[in-house]
Amino acid sequence: KPEHIDFESKIGETSTDLRNVYEREVPLSNDTSFGVGHAPLSDTEKTVKRMESELLEIEEVGEDIKVMGLRSDNKLQLTVAAAIIDSRVSGLADYKDSIERIRRKARKLGEKITGLETEVNVNTADNYEEESVYLTVTGTSAEMGDDGSVGRGNRGNGLITPHRSMSMEAASGKNPVTHVGKIYNLTARKIAEEIHSKTGEFAQVKMLSEIGRKIDQPKNVEVETEAEEKKVEEIVERNLDNIQQVTEDVLKEKMSTF
Repeated sequence: KPEHIDFESKIGETSTDLRNVYEREVPLSNDTSFGVGHAPLSDTEKTVKRMESELLEIEEVGEDIKVMGLRSDNKLQLTVAAAIIDSRVSGLADYKDSIERIRRKARKLGEKITGLETEVNVNTADNYEEESVYLTVTGTSAEMGDDGSVGRGNRGNGLITPHRSMSMEAASGKNPVTHVGKIYNLTARKIAEEIHSKTGEFAQVKMLSEIGRKIDQPKNVEVETEAEEKKVEEIVERNLDNIQQVTEDVLKEKMSTF
């Protein structure tokens, strides 16, 4: 939890040329990048994305949760890594009980969303004989310096989806005003979701920026969908006209990258 950690913030000035991109009615792109988004999520994607909030209902489970989902034919396989908070378990037997409750809860969610037989494996690196298990003080492996890097994690929709087009931009670490690495990933997702909600068709959206261009004038927008072309164009144009709303939505926590 935040109250268990001391945060130290340092803010410095960026370069003069990049500072200049903010000083416009419509900000300019501060990078050449691209963003992608798709909708709707598959049942497997929905399961993986919802799993974190479900497992956090278990008191012993910390916030460091990783979930991998594999659908093979008519079976869903889930691998869960969940940090257990040491002060909330009394010993190895208590730890094992927590792992079993994680397994049952994950299986129930997978079967509910997908309707498939669901196999769940939890904390597979544990070795009970050597009493080597995933115990933490704070519920996150960051306490041991294993905090990774912002570029390694989830894409702009909160997932890592190797069977979909993905931008490798670390969207969570970008500013929501001028950095299209964040803005275009969120906007592409927003456009795809609107196309699906209004037409019922799957949509995948790719947006390309060019440094120095207005953020509402991307270099290129590509949409893959079977929805009516005119309807798609209307949705794209409306979202570009209102692209600065994405900045407001991020600041008000109405949009998130995880």
